[in-house]
Parts: sequence; structure tokens; C-alpha cells
Amino acid sequence: MGRPAGFWVRLGAAILDGLIIGVPLSIISYLITGNAEDNIFTSTMNLIYTVLVPVIWSGYTVGKKIVGVRIAKVNGEKLGFGTMLMRTVVAGLVYLLTLGIGVIVSAFMVGLRQDKRAIHDFIAGTYVTYEKPDEINYEQ
Repeated sequence: MGRPAGFWVRLGAAILDGLIIGVPLSIISYLITGNAEDNIFTSTMNLIYTVLVPVIWSGYTVGKKIVGVRIAKVNGEKLGFGTMLMRTVVAGLVYLLTLGIGVIVSAFMVGLRQDKRAIHDFIAGTYVTYEKPDEINYEQ
């Protein structure tokens, strides 16, 4: 596990994802459903983006690609659907059940820990890195 990405670059990637993907998705959702608030369409499309794009695109989302970081597995294996589902859904439940305290704890973990891993990284066995996919030797 090398060159972990810290808090600010991860936050920047999340903001870019929100602006580049989230805003257009919300507009499309409004045009389809006529509802400006969160709805099942928006939530489903967001889940699909968050889970599938990193699996298909070597750990990148649009925001992560722009800032030059990606999600990787600690054990060196390629990201899979189950890993990303766990990272997104199970971690989301943990954050929800702790009434957001888990999000604050995760922010401090990324800011203060040497490995820069948050709660959702530990749940899924992942980390966010500056390493390119070809710099990691995947186990077959």
C-alpha cells in the first residue's frame, strides 16, 4: 500500500463528482420525475455510479480521475462489485446509524492516520491512492 491520498484531495474529488455527475443527474431526475427532491431514481443512479464506475474504471470516478487518485484494494486484488457495494452501502449504513458521527471520525482518520484510511476503507479493505493501475501488481 503506497502513496495514500489525504483528506483534501479526497474531498476535492468528492466535490468534483458532485458538480460534474450529481448536478446533471439531479436535473435529469427532475425532468423525468418532476420532483426536485431526492427520489428513488436519483438514489439508484447515484448508487450505480458510486459502485460500478470504480469497478469498471480501475478504481476511478470522474472526480478521482481529475485529481489523480483512485480506489484500490489493500491486498492488491482488483476492485470488485462486492467490495464497492460494501464500501458504499454498508459504510453508508454505519454513517447513518451513528447519526453522522462516523463521517466526522472518518474525516479525522483520513487527516491524521499515516495510511489515510477511513471507516469505509476498513470495512471494504480499500484505500485511496495516487498510484496508477499499472503501478500495482494485481494478484490473479
